[in-house]
Amino acid sequence: MATSRQESQLQIVDAHQALQVGDEWSSERLVLHVKNIVGTIDVKTPLDLKTIALHARNAEYNPKKFAAVIMRLRDPKTTALMFSSGKIVITGASTEANCRLAARKYCRVLQKLNFPAQYDMFKICNIMGTSDVRFPIRLEGLLNDHSRFCTYEPELFSGLIFKLVDPKLTFLIFVSGKLVICGAKVRVVGIILVGPH
Repeated sequence: MATSRQESQLQIVDAHQALQVGDEWSSERLVLHVKNIVGTIDVKTPLDLKTIALHARNAEYNPKKFAAVIMRLRDPKTTALMFSSGKIVITGASTEANCRLAARKYCRVLQKLNFPAQYDMFKICNIMGTSDVRFPIRLEGLLNDHSRFCTYEPELFSGLIFKLVDPKLTFLIFVSGKLVICGAKVRVVGIILVGPH
């Protein structure tokens, strides 16, 4: 029993040497900055997109390009895609609270345009963040060790795509040590640590 424990400790030491991780690095110092939160809402009424585009501020509608009204708010700084079915997708929020507030404001804009819009079924769809581990990462080694979860085509894209199963997250990992994490639907403890910066 003692020998297997010593072997596992040696493997950990070997892994740290292979990655060239300094003694001063620790996972507690890994901070993820939330950059974008995407949420959806259903206002429970069909929307006349032409009316919204003509009467609302900061709204644009070009049905030949895209079948939704694009509306923007300044505070919180967000963009909404409003579909004729009554579904709204909100992007650009930096916190969950801002995403909820923006959804309420978009709903209020529709109410002022005489649509019987209801704030209903709000849901966070995606949380995206960035981080930096502050040391170089050997992407080929990561691909060899975890080939089931990784995709790496350096000719097409400079980052390695690592897909976690549980929680269902996608990491874009770069040689520089920079990470982009997306796919979270809630703040995952230990992965998404801080808000916007």
